[in-house]
Amino acid sequence: MTDRQTTAVALRLSVGRLARRLRQESLGDLTPSQRSALASLDREGPLRMSDLATIERVSPPSMTGIVGRLEHRGLVVREVNPDDARSTVVSLTTAARDLLSAIRARRTAFLADRLSDLSEEELFTLTEAVALFERITDAP
Repeated sequence: MTDRQTTAVALRLSVGRLARRLRQESLGDLTPSQRSALASLDREGPLRMSDLATIERVSPPSMTGIVGRLEHRGLVVREVNPDDARSTVVSLTTAARDLLSAIRARRTAFLADRLSDLSEEELFTLTEAVALFERITDAP
């Protein structure tokens, strides 16, 4: 295995463990699909159901189920699209925005606590690595 492959394996495993650990810092009992849909709506604003399904890479019937469960919990609202009465626009409620904010704060607090154990040199190295992670994820 080359150095790049070895690093790729180690990075994949480490990032996977970190993502799993951060998911454990969520509040409530949302599924990963529900959290992802809420985050997309928060980032993109109100979306047609079909556009949300495309962004989330799920089938329209699957997205209908996800949105239905979120709507039942009072986290999203569906309204008839004013531009096309045949489609539905989904948007976040205040409760969803508050929940997302609380989840993000909890996850940030978890990471900040873990970072407090690092030396200044380690923190600097990690800060530089964040820029590399962003380059990797932004690459086509």
